[in-house]
Amino acid sequence: MRAPEELADETLNRVARRLEEERSVRDTPPARYCFINAKFVFLEYLKKPDAAPHVDLDPGAVVRRPPDGDAEQERLLECLDRCLAELRADERALILDYYRGDAREKIGARRELATRLGVTANALSIRACRIREKLERCVAARAATGAK
Repeated sequence: MRAPEELADETLNRVARRLEEERSVRDTPPARYCFINAKFVFLEYLKKPDAAPHVDLDPGAVVRRPPDGDAEQERLLECLDRCLAELRADERALILDYYRGDAREKIGARRELATRLGVTANALSIRACRIREKLERCVAARAATGAK
């Protein structure tokens, strides 16, 4: 398991990278932006095979989790899976590709993804951020209603 400090470092690195690229965060308050990034860093950590649940990237597939997992965590991950399945195929592919791999792999993969889509790294980041926000709203709504 990665130490919480490592996850916090990864979050701050992402925020710093965005500030370096765009010079500011205009679409959300800075604290909220950091929280959103921290949440996605944590969700990525949970998706690693050695950390917790295994997530099949097939949007129609049921997520397999270890029997001793936290019930609330499992419920939120099920909500996330449902929300991913509701995305358009191109959005789902983009967000899954955007977050696939570890730190070094992601950098190269994101460059390739931007090239493949014919957009700049900044435009790719903005697209991913919008999809991430859509997923966050969907998960929050499902969690609030108790739906999966």
